[in-house]
Amino acid sequence: MGTYRVEHVTEYRYSSAASSSLNHAHLTPRNGPYQVCLTSRLKIEPTPSVSTIRPDYYDNTVMFFSVQEPHPSLRISVSSLVEVSRRPFPPPPSTAPWERARRLLMMEASPGSMAARQFVFESEMVPVRPDLAAYASRSFPPGRPILEAIIDLTERIRAEFAYDPRATSISTPVAEVLALRRGVCQDFAHLMIGCLRSLGLAARYVSGYVLTRPPPGGRRLVGADASHAWVSVWVPGFGWIDADPTNAVLPSTEHITLAWGRDYADVSPLRGIVLGGGVQSLTVSVDVTPAPG
Repeated sequence: MGTYRVEHVTEYRYSSAASSSLNHAHLTPRNGPYQVCLTSRLKIEPTPSVSTIRPDYYDNTVMFFSVQEPHPSLRISVSSLVEVSRRPFPPPPSTAPWERARRLLMMEASPGSMAARQFVFESEMVPVRPDLAAYASRSFPPGRPILEAIIDLTERIRAEFAYDPRATSISTPVAEVLALRRGVCQDFAHLMIGCLRSLGLAARYVSGYVLTRPPPGGRRLVGADASHAWVSVWVPGFGWIDADPTNAVLPSTEHITLAWGRDYADVSPLRGIVLGGGVQSLTVSVDVTPAPG
């Protein structure tokens, strides 16, 4: 178990004052069986004229706010204290063959499987394609236990794709990422989700953070000091299991979940519309550190 302080600052600066802006933010860590958000304070400068907080379709916390006065910049800072517990997962060889897991997903009447089915279909940023199924098939030979296959796909993406922030943008199609063999955590999450859905499995996109400083003797995870993204896969008989293809790990106590959805478009940390402002520049800083005991 670990308790972490998360500091996330986003700042937009405009070449001329923006007249107004309308935004929504997924910046409050989720509560769940293995994570508790103890406190979360969000500050917006200038102060919004209107703001409201509510759960979205996936029960993520989302804030809608509007700044309705001229402003040369917009600064959103969030400070959260989060307690994270170790996430258990079954021995990989003990999980069902992936084809059987796929059948159970579509046949079971349990609330979990029924809710997971919506994550089988393609979404705005994640297509279902034969080439993605073909790439995944090396990790999913007939009869392989599903968690063994998930781990193998996670490790292959880590080994075969280069982390390169200059190679892509958030709008780069998954097919181009597959061809380039490079990108960032959002690209690798979308790629892995596309591979799994193209095989008929349920996979969702998870946004969050990873520990900025590694534990003693550990390695620093790629994606620290920025928002991070990984994948969660439905395993019938167990539930959702997270996998981080950027770092080839099954997330445990070093990953903090913000939100989940079908893809990045559902859970982007900050999205909005601005009127005026001219040319804008964006800076983002993230710091995740162990909280003093």
